[in-house]
Amino acid sequence: MHEGRITLIDSPVPEVEAGTVRVRVRTSLFSPGTEFGGWHRLENTADPGDTAPRPFGYANAGVVEAVGAGVTRFCNGDRVACMGPGALHTNLAVVPQNLCVALPDGVAFGDAAYGHLAATAMHVHRRSQASLGEFSAVAGLGVLGQLCAMVHQMAGVRVIGWDPIPQRLAVATRWGIDAVAQSGRDDVVAATERFTQGQGLDTAALAFGGQADAAVRDLIACFKTAPDGHPMGRLMIPGGAHFAFPGGVTNLDICRVGRTGFGYHDEAWERGADYPPTVMRWTTQTNLDLCMRLIADNRFPVKALTTHTVCLEDAEQRIAALVQNPDEMLGVVLTMPA
Repeated sequence: MHEGRITLIDSPVPEVEAGTVRVRVRTSLFSPGTEFGGWHRLENTADPGDTAPRPFGYANAGVVEAVGAGVTRFCNGDRVACMGPGALHTNLAVVPQNLCVALPDGVAFGDAAYGHLAATAMHVHRRSQASLGEFSAVAGLGVLGQLCAMVHQMAGVRVIGWDPIPQRLAVATRWGIDAVAQSGRDDVVAATERFTQGQGLDTAALAFGGQADAAVRDLIACFKTAPDGHPMGRLMIPGGAHFAFPGGVTNLDICRVGRTGFGYHDEAWERGADYPPTVMRWTTQTNLDLCMRLIADNRFPVKALTTHTVCLEDAEQRIAALVQNPDEMLGVVLTMPA
């Protein structure tokens, strides 16, 4: 974003520092919930005197072309998925080595760019403690919500997805979600009661940003009920939703879980230090690696979420147009020139 609009800019190539790799980017991922919404707000509210460019992006994939001192995981020519603040929408990115993961054979760059959000969904699942045969609802079927539903179902959890946008419900139905309900049209509480056969939800994820009081009230009404009349379950909040804490709720676990796993934002870990695997089995790195292996095995259908592919040369016009119709898109993959 520059001077209130989306534009391409030239900037110096970042230095390759110790513990980092420089990647020739092939694809990057736009998510409408986090980035397109933010761009649209900036476009409408930007100060005309604000001339500082604002970089965007946190998920891309490409080929390693330089490594810094101390890098042990990668060599030049390795295909990788990258995440975090260095994984920008750019043709060259410098990323800490532990925020990159090698791509198995057969994983396309466009699919690999989902790594950051896929690992976030993986961490949401782990923190939710959802287990085989349980019931879950995902409120908000943007990219992250769809990925959360996919991970739950891979683990044997039965999932119903809620969203007000028919396009998102259609995408989820095509990749095979167990059930959907359209918020604002359907009675989502009644639909979820039917889905759980009256047993109630064990866990739920609130996977959208903004005001969420109504969605939280509906989700609480869908949870299991203890003999004392209180709802029981685990509510995960990976997005930027905000709501007034519901009064009288004493047995419900509410957890903010917006990370990809342990290690993210620990600079020493990101650049190569590691936690003992016997103590910390699932870090950001191991979650990323698992996501790529599941994509390679055709068990994690992230490709189903890509609604638009945009070439870098066309990005200014195409993205500006897409922002005006956010309901028509989910994952938007930006491709770089060869």
